Amino acid sequence: MSVQGERRRGPRVSEPDTHGIVKARMRPGREVAVIDVSAGGALIETEQRLLPGTAIDLHLTTPERNVAMRGRVLRCTVARLRSSSVSYRGAIGFDRSLPWLADAEGDDVAGESALGGELRARRAGRALGSPAIVA
Repeated sequence: MSVQGERRRGPRVSEPDTHGIVKARMRPGREVAVIDVSAGGALIETEQRLLPGTAIDLHLTTPERNVAMRGRVLRCTVARLRSSSVSYRGAIGFDRSLPWLADAEGDDVAGESALGGELRARRAGRALGSPAIVA
């Protein structure tokens, strides 16, 4: 089994004191827990099943602002099984950079897409690392 290198574009922040997110909702208003976040994406936990490739709207609240971030579910796993519920943990790739983290990282100040290689490959309809086919 080969070990893959780090594919993240920016560092992940897991402490609320650092990333500033005090509340997060997934449209249409379901609460989610933010496990960690970077300018380009977030790892969230929710009781709603997340299907890879689907669009998602996250509403993030900090003491200073409310921000709606649109993105795509990159992957999802079962985080916890209980007799009455299931919790899912999903990686979300944002369509644009999270403003206050992008500024702190010096990334995407002009508003370029923060999508990593994994999300771009999925949107192109091929697996990460597979070559493009030229006819």
